[in-house]
Amino acid sequence: MHRRRFLQASAAALATPLAAPAIARAQGKQVLTFVPQADIAVLDPVWTTTYQTRDHGFLVFDTLFGLDASFRAQPQMAAGAVSEDDGRTWKITLRDGLAFHDGERVLARDAAASVRRWGARDGFGQALMAATDAIEAPDDKTLVFRLKAPFPLLPDALAKTPPSMCPIMPARLAATDPFTQVTEMVGSGPYRYKADERVPGALVVYERNTAYVPRPDGTPEGTSGPKVAHFDRVEWRIMPDPSTVAAALQRGEIDWWLSPDADLLPLLRRQSSLTIETTVPTGFVATMRFNHLVPPFDNPALRRAIVGAVTQADYMVGMVGTDPSLWRDRVGYFCPGTPLASEAGMPALTGPRDLDAVKRALGEAGYAGEKVVVLTPTDIASAKALAEITADLLHRLGMNVEAPAMDWATLVQRRVKTDPVAQGGWNIFHTSWAGLDMVNPAGHVFLRGNGRAAAPGWPDSPKIEALRNAWFDAPDQAAQKMLADQMQLQAFQDVPYIPLGQYFMPTAYQGNLTGILKGSPVFWNVRRG
Repeated sequence: MHRRRFLQASAAALATPLAAPAIARAQGKQVLTFVPQADIAVLDPVWTTTYQTRDHGFLVFDTLFGLDASFRAQPQMAAGAVSEDDGRTWKITLRDGLAFHDGERVLARDAAASVRRWGARDGFGQALMAATDAIEAPDDKTLVFRLKAPFPLLPDALAKTPPSMCPIMPARLAATDPFTQVTEMVGSGPYRYKADERVPGALVVYERNTAYVPRPDGTPEGTSGPKVAHFDRVEWRIMPDPSTVAAALQRGEIDWWLSPDADLLPLLRRQSSLTIETTVPTGFVATMRFNHLVPPFDNPALRRAIVGAVTQADYMVGMVGTDPSLWRDRVGYFCPGTPLASEAGMPALTGPRDLDAVKRALGEAGYAGEKVVVLTPTDIASAKALAEITADLLHRLGMNVEAPAMDWATLVQRRVKTDPVAQGGWNIFHTSWAGLDMVNPAGHVFLRGNGRAAAPGWPDSPKIEALRNAWFDAPDQAAQKMLADQMQLQAFQDVPYIPLGQYFMPTAYQGNLTGILKGSPVFWNVRRG
């Protein structure tokens, strides 16, 4: 691919890193500089599922429960929780010392309002709310869930991170309509958001919350345990050009690059002062998401036809290269290597590819030359590669393709539009989900069929929803596995999205940093040695 040849040339140029432009860096050992995949388009972690917003959310907000390294829910803001009345009542007690960044105490009514708002948007939260009669705050420190039926996964729901979190914010902010963004960032987390230093497209700044009281017990793992902030400031540097980031990392001008391009990994591994490691063992799954509301992909037969044209290996090689240790194909609707991963219906993706047969299927399904708009981000190389491969594939299938280029922040704003293509709408976008987001139906955002309440793409599949509801009620793992197989079979019929393969994304940071935790990037526990 042209993109890969360009990056290889860039990597060769970086053999002399001082030739690259210098990046100004804040002075002092108490500043951590970090380069995310892209800028933050939205600050509200309830309103969007983008990872940049979630990572920002864990700096600013705290959660009632966190997930440990074994993905088990552990009390976080909660001092503890008890289940009563045969599982129909849960009582959660808040621990001492919790305060918002504006100095106000965190009260149970703040937590109740926050859970209600989150539960209106998040998939796991929606399941919890459907099982809930009332959420009460009988006093300042006690939160009570009164349930219609037992919901033993309640702590797991409140602890979930993929792809969004349940951020506890003041009740005055949590009263905001769940479909309206909260822009005032007042949390109780270990860092404060510095709105006065924000430079869109360039800089996001957080300062240590000196009033934060970490949990006194437990071990820092995932999003659980004591959250001790060792840096006075965390600065996110928005740097779209990977060559510039690699040069700055080699010179020690930045501390941590979340997701280096695969082409540059050999170069970075030769630098003895850097640490390159995979912190997310379940990897990421690339996806092609259709808009189910507008032609032509409001027609499920057309979506099924496109499945028959996809070769996952093409996407993986184009995205991360030929190193087989960095990716795998034959990926279905649940994360490979996890209990619900399934072979059900997989011949649709793994059988022989025949583009002529797909062209005929498109015609038989009624495709009549409608424009297909493939949103193409320019500042995330992996997502750009996915979009380019799809646009090329659709061209070869004889479709009328338009691939407008934009940065990721603009794409995030545009993908929420439900307008027809002629009025600025879209047909396809690509994104990747952490494998943990696809472990089960509870947190699997793209495997929803709840129409306008679903994530952008808005698939309407009553059968998928019925199977998902049955999964929550399944008595054991065997029953859950059977239902997951059925969900995957139905997904190949309704095609809410197409899985494009699993890949593993190492992160790169200065070797004198210690305490970087496994999982999504969090900024507590990290220190400079």
